[in-house]
Amino acid sequence: MLKSLLSKYNIILATGSPRRQQFFRELEIPFTLQLKPVNEVFPDHLKGKEIAEYLSMLKASEFTTLKEKDLLITGDTIVVKDEQCLGKPTNTEEAHKMLRLLSDTHHEVISSVCFTTTKNKIIVSDITKVWFKNLSDREINYYIQNYQPFDKAGAYGIQEWIGAVSVTKIEGSYNTVMGLPTHLVYKTLIEFGTQ
Repeated sequence: MLKSLLSKYNIILATGSPRRQQFFRELEIPFTLQLKPVNEVFPDHLKGKEIAEYLSMLKASEFTTLKEKDLLITGDTIVVKDEQCLGKPTNTEEAHKMLRLLSDTHHEVISSVCFTTTKNKIIVSDITKVWFKNLSDREINYYIQNYQPFDKAGAYGIQEWIGAVSVTKIEGSYNTVMGLPTHLVYKTLIEFGTQ
């Protein structure tokens, strides 16, 4: 459905996330992949959704030569616990601290997506709450050793072992937790296709 609607656009997906790329394939959205390195640093005064939106726009700002038919899509996902933003852990110790913080409580996962053309920029965001059971050190260590979650915000992927054994409740979109609010992406792309 989207393929024909979006035929006038050259869709550029700027993400190294295999999960986001797979979502686009499943939605049958044709795209080319272009990656540019970005230092994911944000101003200290930003909170929650503002951080995810800032980072998704920051990734878009690296593309300075968009053409008229280009539609650039960038995104970012963060985990927030008690107003603290948990990015991607840099080592085992950091991953362990993050998972210990998320254990036996709930947190928010915020995913933002930025759609950029030569004429405008649209940002959509979604927030999902996730509850974890009490995780033992053994479970945390097992997960980190076997799944190496160093490319994931909050040190976990809900689609992996840890999601299966520890997530007790979710309020919102599962896909948002995986890194892409697909329902909002679909809605926004329909709007682009019918303009």
